[in-house]
Amino acid sequence: MKNIINILLILAISFLGWQFFNLYIRNISLEKSSNELSVLTESIKIENENLASDISYFSNPENQEKELKSKTNYKKSDEKMIIIIPPVSAINTISQ
Repeated sequence: MKNIINILLILAISFLGWQFFNLYIRNISLEKSSNELSVLTESIKIENENLASDISYFSNPENQEKELKSKTNYKKSDEKMIIIIPPVSAINTISQ
């Protein structure tokens, strides 16, 4: 009878040890996922701050006009535009 109890205790302890080992492995996996999510959260926060800054910048009509002028050849009807073409020697120097 004592041998049966000892065998049952050994089996119970082995089972509990196996379960603790599985929990430890799962904990490591969850910590890794948590760290990856923290990094992702930080990058999204930075992106959100950049977008908020862009929204603030582009909410000003003067900045919208400045960006439009820099990306296209936009000009107001009362403005004059001067296009400066670099000399040929400067173009050759840049391309080399």
